[in-house]
Amino acid sequence: KEDLASGGAAAVAGGFTQVCCMANTAPVNDEPSVTQYILDRAEKESAARIRPIAAATRGLAGGVMTEMIALRNAGAVAFSDDGASIMDAGVMRRVLEYSTLVKAPVVVHAEDCHLRGHGVVHEGAVATRLGLPGNPAMAEEIMVARDVQLAKWTGAHLHVAHVSTAAAVETIRRAREAGVRVTAEVTPHHLTLTDAATMGFDTSTRVAPPLRSREHVEALRRGLAEVVIDAIATDHAPHATYEKEVEFTEAPPGMIGL
Repeated sequence: KEDLASGGAAAVAGGFTQVCCMANTAPVNDEPSVTQYILDRAEKESAARIRPIAAATRGLAGGVMTEMIALRNAGAVAFSDDGASIMDAGVMRRVLEYSTLVKAPVVVHAEDCHLRGHGVVHEGAVATRLGLPGNPAMAEEIMVARDVQLAKWTGAHLHVAHVSTAAAVETIRRAREAGVRVTAEVTPHHLTLTDAATMGFDTSTRVAPPLRSREHVEALRRGLAEVVIDAIATDHAPHATYEKEVEFTEAPPGMIGL
């Protein structure tokens, strides 16, 4: 969908001089050789500096941890299973524990897959009007609460990607006040769009986590203004037009951000 040259060109055109690339590539960035390959190719081909985020578990499967020390030595700046949640709390605990040895953050897509089910839009009035399966705010809130507790237990640096709910912001606020090493980011689309944008079935508005209702958007803006949320990050997902020109439930989640 995008290579290091085209992605780097898009980044620079949008004003970004450095980007962190996630591990959900083919092959998955779960081996030091892949991390080094990305860095070597990027130095030759990309107009922007590429900083690889390596997989937290092999194949992004949520089971077996990657070799964090080797990946860190190869140039990984953080660890994440990207859009795949690590559902096993025991695995997540070990990932966080080992991350403290390499002094790198663990970036999470905080979402309970079982609560999400087949949901593609925010669970609420808009989902009901559209007749589309809903993804409840609770799916994010429960996982943020779990991971914050694990970060507190392990002393690791947890980074919550694309926060989208009011309760998650409050959980992060309380955790930071208690001294837990947790940081967070929000996307431009979650700051500026509500689930009402999906009313026309425009598949470019299908994102993960989904666009939420007005109350959540306002909470995200307050969280950013009060520095509970540390940064705005693109969550850039360069899906081709033809991939999005399908039924809403079949479209891949994500939109371009660079």
